[in-house]
Amino acid sequence: MTTSIDDFNETIHPPRRLFICSFLASVDEVEFAKLRDAAGISDSSLSKHLSSLASAGYVRILKPTGRGRARTWVALTADGRRAFEKHRRALEIILRS
Repeated sequence: MTTSIDDFNETIHPPRRLFICSFLASVDEVEFAKLRDAAGISDSSLSKHLSSLASAGYVRILKPTGRGRARTWVALTADGRRAFEKHRRALEIILRS
């Protein structure tokens, strides 16, 4: 995969979104509350960031139905993993310049 600074992704780059994508890149999926706690932000702030990432097709938000307390799960999509990796490489190029 060839990467250039043109792969810098303004949707992913804001610090909290960058953290969210980095965290999600290390797991298959994570429960909303765990991601919220790891990011150190409120439910509403995390929801807004996830909404932006979901609108770009980078994350999927899963709300399985069933018995008991409903939990929300979050995962990077395949497009999200590719976009995050390209952005990470673009940052490396920029930092080496």
